[in-house]
Amino acid sequence: MVPLLPLVLIAPLLVAMAYSDLNHMRIPNVLCLIALAVFGLAALIAPPDDLVARIVVAGSVFALGFAAFCLRILGGGDVKMLSALLLFVPVPTMPLFALVFSASMLAGIAIVLGLRRLPAAHRLGWKSISGSTGFPMGLSIAMAGLLHPAAAMLIDAERILQ
Repeated sequence: MVPLLPLVLIAPLLVAMAYSDLNHMRIPNVLCLIALAVFGLAALIAPPDDLVARIVVAGSVFALGFAAFCLRILGGGDVKMLSALLLFVPVPTMPLFALVFSASMLAGIAIVLGLRRLPAAHRLGWKSISGSTGFPMGLSIAMAGLLHPAAAMLIDAERILQ
């Protein structure tokens, strides 16, 4: 079984990120820094076997994301938090994470577009709902981070049962 406890530990940060992005269309830097600190502590206590590979993947995503940020394709907070989140994803489960993230993007778009059509949702005053200001990708990043451990455990359980 792949160790996913550090990813589970940042679940409250992911929820806070989703809320902040939905409400303000902004991911606070402090959330990214806390995620990095949690990863650093977890790596000191029990360094993962694939530590270097995780750092290379996160750094590559950050570099590509920075280019997308410069082209105004992605927000800066989205790039930072996705890169930080990838530090928590074990390398053997990264293809699964990509699948879960893709599904989370589709679900996030459906949720936001659905909420924008509901008059009651506009009364919340959330920036992502009240205008067509873009897409709060923090919602999808959070969903992927929250759902990935469950998906990985389901796949591990299926392998064990076979």
